[in-house]
Amino acid sequence: MNYQVHETAIVDEGATIGEGTRIWHWVHVCGGARIGQKCSFGQNVFVGNRVEIGDNVKVQNNVSVYDDVTLEDDVFCGPSMVFTNVYNPRSAVSRKDEYRPTLVKQGATLGANCTIVCGVTVGRYAFVGAGAVVNRDVPDYALMVGVPAKQIGWMSEYGERLDLPLKGDGEAVCEHTGKRYKLSGGQVTAE
Repeated sequence: MNYQVHETAIVDEGATIGEGTRIWHWVHVCGGARIGQKCSFGQNVFVGNRVEIGDNVKVQNNVSVYDDVTLEDDVFCGPSMVFTNVYNPRSAVSRKDEYRPTLVKQGATLGANCTIVCGVTVGRYAFVGAGAVVNRDVPDYALMVGVPAKQIGWMSEYGERLDLPLKGDGEAVCEHTGKRYKLSGGQVTAE
């Protein structure tokens, strides 16, 4: 085994876990899960069967990553944030054939206690603030807050707010890295 599992954790047979990954107290990883290298799973995390997780993903305490959720490389899931996989659940109605896939792209941050409603895509390096409820797709580099979540700005790959307008055109430089960002046609790209 080239990854670390706490003695209280359960990793079902068949799960694929990359080198250097750390699985902490009372975590349950189901047998169909595919997890990359150098990931970290905090206390009381659940990872479903039909879940794909890239490299260097950090899932903080009390997060359940349900079936049909994909987390690309370098995603951060804050404490007690929530994924869903059924849009209109009812206890008496089985809807396991109606799961809506959720994609969280490379480098995105999902803040503590936020909710990601199933069927959305969270763009590359987007930043979802604590407690926000995301119910529609999020653009790359977008800063999202509130219930329901709305965009209030743009974030750098370093995790700093960029001095760019919400709409129109513009250019900004990350103060920490010197990387340049360009807003054009409602999209931000890194140069």
